[in-house]
Amino acid sequence: MVPHLVTALNGPINELEQRILDSMPAIERWFRLEWMEHTPPFYSSVDIRNAGFKLAPVDTNLYPGGWNNLTHEMLPLAVQAAQAAIEKICPEAKNLLIIPENHTRNTFYLTNVLQLQRIFHMAGLNVRIGSINPEIKESTDILLPNGETIRLEPVVRTKRRLGLKDFDPCTILLNNDLSAGAPGILEELHEQFLLPPLHAGWSVRRKTRHFQSYEEVAKRFGKLLGIDPWLINPMFNQCGDVNFAEGTGIECLRSNVDALLTKIRRKYKEYGINEKPFVVVKADNGTYGMGIMTVRDVADLDQLNRKTRNKMSVIKDGQTVNDVIIQEGVLTNERMNDAVAEPVVYMMDRYVVGGFYRVHAERGVDENLNAPGASFVPLAFAESAHLPQPGIKPGASVPNRFYMYGVVGRLAMLAASYELEATDPEAEVYD
Repeated sequence: MVPHLVTALNGPINELEQRILDSMPAIERWFRLEWMEHTPPFYSSVDIRNAGFKLAPVDTNLYPGGWNNLTHEMLPLAVQAAQAAIEKICPEAKNLLIIPENHTRNTFYLTNVLQLQRIFHMAGLNVRIGSINPEIKESTDILLPNGETIRLEPVVRTKRRLGLKDFDPCTILLNNDLSAGAPGILEELHEQFLLPPLHAGWSVRRKTRHFQSYEEVAKRFGKLLGIDPWLINPMFNQCGDVNFAEGTGIECLRSNVDALLTKIRRKYKEYGINEKPFVVVKADNGTYGMGIMTVRDVADLDQLNRKTRNKMSVIKDGQTVNDVIIQEGVLTNERMNDAVAEPVVYMMDRYVVGGFYRVHAERGVDENLNAPGASFVPLAFAESAHLPQPGIKPGASVPNRFYMYGVVGRLAMLAASYELEATDPEAEVYD
């Protein structure tokens, strides 16, 4: 089952789809050369919005959850990609330790961890799950909503290595985004590969840095295809020293929101788009859909109610919001059973391995869908992500649409690799 676009079939997105299909050999060669120079993130997921006149990533996650939303048919792709990724990093790997988030009461999240365990087990590794949650003091079995059981074990730190009792892994996979900072137990490991690296966590990472990198990627890709990079790139501004709780820094927010809305209006006029521009204000280090608000008019900022200010002032793990990214809002004009939908593309190493539609019946086309009440419908990526169908008119082919989503997902993943290089504390050269 595939969402339908509620926009006309002759808009810019179909021209973009045609351009991407016509340029497929050049695109794949371009990616291949990029991956010779840059290391892809170990795994990632990208939220994409299709406005019918523009297709752009709006968020890139380097510790993706939601693997349980991929279908059984997608698993072979994920297993192959996992094998390729591990082979590059630690070819002789035998034991893999997964370290999840600490919220053990979220059984849907733990279903995702179990799926990761299954993928790496099928990739040929002994896989166990080690919790850094202080509440997990002994081996603990938790029953999941699908009837399966997951076992969490307390991690054991020796002087130079991390593992479990009687289990010494050469590779440690983090599925924990480190919003509250990197715990000391994960630092200074000896001859163990920590994936992703600590500087990929939200204690270091910033959305603005990611979208600066993405802007660079989009410009180069736009030049390759001969398109306006704006068609695949959400413009943004940023603001530091905002305190929503105390109402300080709002003037900075006002001026940057106003400037960005003006730029969007100019673009809409250029393309003859009759939509009302909007921006999305997000915590610069935000995650889990927290610390997000939609602004359609600067005047909205003068009337922020207490509920909105409270929502914007604190995010996951009680982190206070001071820096925000102001991102061009991208409508989503895809629907599933009349509910608003957006594709989420999943990647491991440099490969697209699957994805799903995030669907929310109670949210509008200009609102964040990563919120309570969202449901997930798998994409048919398994047989189609890399097998577009030339010769079919744009907008009419599911595989062609998904191929285009996979290209945009990989552009965001490439931007993440630029971003991680720029923030690597062990890099010899700093930007």
